Amino acid sequence: MTTPNQTLARLRELRLAVFAETYDLQLQQPKINSLSFDERLALLVDAEVAARENRRLTRLVRSAGLPEPASLEEIDLRPGRGLDKGYIATLASCEWIRRQQPVIVVGPTGAGKTWIASALVNQACRLRMSAKWYHMNDLLEDIATASADGSLPKLKKALAKPMLLVLDDFGLGAIDQEAATVMLNVVDRRLRAGGALLLTSQFPVDKWHSLFPDPSVADAILDRIVHSAHVLTMKGESMRKLRARKP
Repeated sequence: MTTPNQTLARLRELRLAVFAETYDLQLQQPKINSLSFDERLALLVDAEVAARENRRLTRLVRSAGLPEPASLEEIDLRPGRGLDKGYIATLASCEWIRRQQPVIVVGPTGAGKTWIASALVNQACRLRMSAKWYHMNDLLEDIATASADGSLPKLKKALAKPMLLVLDDFGLGAIDQEAATVMLNVVDRRLRAGGALLLTSQFPVDKWHSLFPDPSVADAILDRIVHSAHVLTMKGESMRKLRARKP
């Protein structure tokens, strides 16, 4: 007859660490015997599933490279910020990702654009969606480097892979002809492959066209992004200044 210790050892050999830990806790609680076998088994399975989900979320968030921890539950909805609770709830479903509808968050410096974007990405990770965060200046540098060392195809593939690609501070940094061409290729590939985009910018959307050196490329990129996008316009005083004034 197999002993509890042998069962624990086998569970750990099978890499069911949380299952084993929960089973061990059950052994130490005599009252657990009042539950049926099916009820005890369900508790064990639920604990293992929850642990795996948590590990998966941790991996997705780490892989996304978020600049700061944020969640939609913590959003400051005070009047004057331009944030509508119902609209945020709609975005929280992440249906816009499944439908390949871009989200654009615009507003002045310090308004909390990056924080909101981080919260949306965190929500996507909760729903088992992969994401990758890029500050626009970093992306432009990576494009220049990849073009010089011949790894541009690899970079394009990496940018097309996650379900959600974030471009933070769009409009900062000069977009040259090569970078614009790469961006067009990436946007086009993402739309065909089922990917979504999230962009933050301090520039109003109607000013984006002038950020590109070639009007025809600008038209092609913006036509794919802007016309089907959810636009969240943030207002109000800098959140950094507000936090700095708190005692």
